[in-house]
Amino acid sequence: MSERLQAASRATGFPLEQLTVELTESMLGDYERAVGQLSELTKLGVRVAVDDFGTGYSSLSRLIAFPLHELKIDRSFVQQIGSERGEALVRSIINLARLLELEVVAEGIEREEQLRFLRRHYCQVGQGFLFAKPMAAHELALLLEEYDRN
Repeated sequence: MSERLQAASRATGFPLEQLTVELTESMLGDYERAVGQLSELTKLGVRVAVDDFGTGYSSLSRLIAFPLHELKIDRSFVQQIGSERGEALVRSIINLARLLELEVVAEGIEREEQLRFLRRHYCQVGQGFLFAKPMAAHELALLLEEYDRN
């Protein structure tokens, strides 16, 4: 796997340090194989994120065992911001990620209330319809050009 990534990086000029591989918890099932492959990727500078955290069935011990950089809070939890129990769970995930020195990313941010809560609890990275709908690469380029002009 690493040889193919290095070849792709050389062919495209895309630095591996800017690549993040996202894995769902269920993809971490083959423990021995996954640890070896993820370790190989991180040696190349590739970042590794656990996507949709909390929706799978993996053990929390895997957060320690795997060479991870990011923990992504699933949108189903972000949607619960506004309820006492939902907010307690999101705060717990953020605190867990910070204690493990992982960057925490919130998915599915759709309302200002969610964004304010996440910022207040030191989740500084997020994605969701509040910021933009999914778009093609050329649309993103136009959006970034407009942003640079302002």
